[in-house]
Amino acid sequence: MQVTSKSPELPHVHLLPLSSPTLGLTSSRNPEDFIGENENRPPLHFAFATMAFPQLLVGKVAAITGGLTGIGRVCQRSIGSSNERRLTKQAIALDYIRHGAKVSISHLGGEKETALLEALRNDVKDIEAEALARFITVSGDISQPETGRNFVAKTVETFGRLDVFVSNAGVCQFAEFLELEPSLLNHTVSTNLSGAFFATQAAARQMAQVQSPPGGSIIGVSSISALVGGAQQTHYTPTKAGILSLMQSCACALGKYGIRCNALLPGTIRTQLNEEDMKDPVKREYMEGRIPLGRLGQPKDLAGPAVFLACEELSSYVTGAQLLVDGGLFVNLQ
Repeated sequence: MQVTSKSPELPHVHLLPLSSPTLGLTSSRNPEDFIGENENRPPLHFAFATMAFPQLLVGKVAAITGGLTGIGRVCQRSIGSSNERRLTKQAIALDYIRHGAKVSISHLGGEKETALLEALRNDVKDIEAEALARFITVSGDISQPETGRNFVAKTVETFGRLDVFVSNAGVCQFAEFLELEPSLLNHTVSTNLSGAFFATQAAARQMAQVQSPPGGSIIGVSSISALVGGAQQTHYTPTKAGILSLMQSCACALGKYGIRCNALLPGTIRTQLNEEDMKDPVKREYMEGRIPLGRLGQPKDLAGPAVFLACEELSSYVTGAQLLVDGGLFVNLQ
């Protein structure tokens, strides 16, 4: 039950009781009981900020395309010629595991990914020894329509249903517009847009027509590039605008089935896609200077918003939305 504080110090603030099961708290007292009780008491928000977050996705089944690297999983890159690895361990797949979900990820496959797969399984095991029982990987080229259908089928075969689908797989190779080859355009469109369409369609069919009760959350990872131009991204930005539009139209088409569809729009995020580009200190300083928060994003910055959109208790009335996760870059460009 929510109560509205009448304290003049906290006007219009809606506070959850400290016995709220959603917050995992057990006190029988309400937050407003503490207001004015002790002037030396830490601010109310401090108490909430220092509490351990509850698991928000327990019992949910999530499928993530492109979950092996970058935003979908972690940002893992070699430094120089050494074997040192820098890991950002709170990207979408791992955070969903932390929040109690059963997770499947799709990846391209091949020998080059063997080490990454092993590292990912170790990361899952580090979260909880039993977590590997809640995790599977499925290989396949997402640019092919049958790959998305197979991915959804394998997920449901293993875990019984599908509650959350994240369309995250993508490619980005900078190229001059006047020199851009048809092969690069076709590969970018088939991976980023066509593949996302067919995988999303397969997920929606499962959520709407197969399982009972119907419903779920579909998240399309678009980009700030859906809203702004890029001189060397003439083949890429249309695909990300397409993902945003796809989520908006799917929100209209699937709302009657209780399926929420939203888009995440990352700004400049350090992943394997832009690793070489960000090695240039001048370019990196320029990019950071345009971001009000003063830093490039990390894959883990997308994890929290992705959990929010996946959690029905937090976002049950959110659909057709575009959520910028860019450190303020877009508004600074206006």
